[in-house]
Amino acid sequence: MNIIKFLSEFTSENIQEDVKNSRRQMFGSLGEIGKNLAASAIPLGLGVMSTTKAHAKNPQDAVSALQLALTLEYLEDEFYDLALQSGVIPAGSREEKVYMQISQHEQAHVDFLVAGLTDAGVTPVSKPTFDFTVGGAFDPFNNNGVGQATAYAQLLALAQAFEDTGVRAYKGQAGELMGTPYLTPALQIHSVEARHASEIRRIRGLKGWITNNERGAGVPAAAQAVYDGEENITQGGVDVTTLGSDSPFTMGASTEAYDEPMTGETAVAIASLFIVS
Repeated sequence: MNIIKFLSEFTSENIQEDVKNSRRQMFGSLGEIGKNLAASAIPLGLGVMSTTKAHAKNPQDAVSALQLALTLEYLEDEFYDLALQSGVIPAGSREEKVYMQISQHEQAHVDFLVAGLTDAGVTPVSKPTFDFTVGGAFDPFNNNGVGQATAYAQLLALAQAFEDTGVRAYKGQAGELMGTPYLTPALQIHSVEARHASEIRRIRGLKGWITNNERGAGVPAAAQAVYDGEENITQGGVDVTTLGSDSPFTMGASTEAYDEPMTGETAVAIASLFIVS
């Protein structure tokens, strides 16, 4: 299934019947799960398994993974929507166009996950109330008068953290979707999130990939969990810094060549910083 074609048609006013059927087929096996769940919605974080924990595949794990993905997409969607309304992003700039495009992607991801879960008889997790100031610690939309330059720097730093979280979280939940029809669309969304992350990082004047566990200048220390573990140099049981026929790779270059998964628990903890209890 071509996810780009699907999302384009799905977000248009006239949704074609074959697109509806494809979506229903993709999420159809969730229907029986939805009938048997004790609660209609899975609370954020419940049932999210660690990627390091071996366990028998349970269809409810797939539901939890999709609900977590939806929560993160809610966060990104609202963030970009508010960013575009704030007037902080330079009007008419390339950056504004990038944000507009990313915003459309995030809305499409939300629509896709909500519709898929609903068609399968599972109630999508409700959209949380977000606080992107984290209790007043930040002012990314310049609501409190910090000035456009400062607000824009904070806005970009938060966008980077959100996108880097999304990339690692989708990767971390892939194991819960193994053997289900949802793995392919999840990976297709995952790769688009990675493009978002790279684009935002380059707007900030950084490399498009993560070096070691560096979060980059301006990204709040509270977001360090987004990057912890990225310094890993062991892949498939091999120290990748020892590979190469010409000369050994540096640790930095080696970590840039591989991206690490994030557990559901860590993704929930990061998202919770921006969710009003």
